[in-house]
Amino acid sequence: MKKNLFRVIGVMSGTSLDGIDLVLVEFEYQGVWRYNIKHSETVKYPDTWYQILKDLVKFSDDQLQVIDTDYTTFLTEVIQGFINKFQIKDFDAICSHGHTAKHEPDKGYTYQIGNLPILAKKLGQAVVCDFRVQDVALGGQGAPLVPIGDKLLFSDFDFCLNLGGFANVSFSRDGERVAYDICPVNIVLNHYAKQLGFDYDDGGSIASNASLDEPLLRALNGLNFYKQTFPKSLGIEWVHSEIFPLINEKDISTEVVLRTLTEHISDQIGLAIKMKPEASVLITGGGAYNTFLIQRIKEKTLNRLHIPDRTLIEFKEAIIFGFLGVLKLRNEVNCLKSVTGASKNHSSGKIFTP
Repeated sequence: MKKNLFRVIGVMSGTSLDGIDLVLVEFEYQGVWRYNIKHSETVKYPDTWYQILKDLVKFSDDQLQVIDTDYTTFLTEVIQGFINKFQIKDFDAICSHGHTAKHEPDKGYTYQIGNLPILAKKLGQAVVCDFRVQDVALGGQGAPLVPIGDKLLFSDFDFCLNLGGFANVSFSRDGERVAYDICPVNIVLNHYAKQLGFDYDDGGSIASNASLDEPLLRALNGLNFYKQTFPKSLGIEWVHSEIFPLINEKDISTEVVLRTLTEHISDQIGLAIKMKPEASVLITGGGAYNTFLIQRIKEKTLNRLHIPDRTLIEFKEAIIFGFLGVLKLRNEVNCLKSVTGASKNHSSGKIFTP
């Protein structure tokens, strides 16, 4: 008989680079899956790691392998610190996303650093990680991976919308789970906020007090990615090749850029969740705190937007990567072909033991 109760540590580092999210969470299966968060913490990146991670696409594969080893060592220290801080004992596994270095699924390539076997050896614990590679090898996008968690843990909502480095949405259609990346969010907003000396645009206050550049907005909304059908996913490479060049050719202030990007994001999200009027939308990720962005989304849809408590806003992805690990340990499907475009549903990830 399969084990139905798991205690795992979920670990997530996203493209917005706001830190490493860690949760200790219990999952129990009794006909349906339930979860219970025991502890949670975000560990901010030291400046040295922030500078390295924001430029990962510029490194060669040989350089990335060295960074991978160093980052895995750093990650073990962060996870061990979390275990020590909360005096965590008797858990089943550490389930870690790692950090995306390069993601070009159309070329059959994705690379997450921090997923090396030394993670298990240094921590003396079972580790489930590297969830994307198998899906790309099966012809999928390798992203987004959270929809299986949306389906099995958050089915009360019609849409699950995550506003992280990128916005992604997940919903059921004709009995199948559908999900895709919508557009960049914090990865671009934070980039331009930093030009003004801020880590982020708090509440969207800078954007809300600036004017809109209509030609830039039309150019952004006209990008080819938005005309593509799902499954589809985005990576930092796309931002560098498509978004930044459009903005760089404009002679406009950073404040106007932030205002226009916010409008662009709300336009694309509004289109994505308009398919079912008055549907319920669970919004998580750091962008949920951007009240101006939420206001603009609200004005473009008839849906009921639900912003949960801080723990779920900030740790939903870490919770779900913990859940992906549990499904892998049970050898059950954790990657849906309807979401990623892979040739089949499958149980993705690698299991390392000490």
